[in-house]
Amino acid sequence: MVEDNKENQMLSFKGSMRATLTKADSSVIVYNRDNLIVNAGFDLICASLGNGSRPALLSHIAVGTGATAAVAGNTGLQTELSRIAAAYAHTLSTKIFTMSCTFGTGVGTGALTEAGVFNAASAGTMLDRVVFPVINKGASDTLGITFTFTLA
Repeated sequence: MVEDNKENQMLSFKGSMRATLTKADSSVIVYNRDNLIVNAGFDLICASLGNGSRPALLSHIAVGTGATAAVAGNTGLQTELSRIAAAYAHTLSTKIFTMSCTFGTGVGTGALTEAGVFNAASAGTMLDRVVFPVINKGASDTLGITFTFTLA
């Protein structure tokens, strides 16, 4: 008789964001926030695993100025300001991968309050969205963002 161990069959997927703002005077401020995997993001994951015509890979991080709370039905940022290419990283035999980028001087400047990971340079599918207290990025500042995703 084979035992059905439902505990081992459970899979969760969660994400968090770490933003590092480096001001023009070289001071550094770090922000950490959990994010919400949205319905479209779960659809993207499912299609990536089982669909014969796979969707585009995750490739970009966007920031914006929208402050409305993240909800499962979100398909984009509320007020997207800037989107740039992101780097994917994964260490074999771990259940963690990251998407990261740096918004350099003059890019993504403003009172930022939201971010997300997408699979296209414009439009595309959003995997997740996070809303956070304002990060005031000046034109001479840089903002590094890393989204960490964990399967458990």
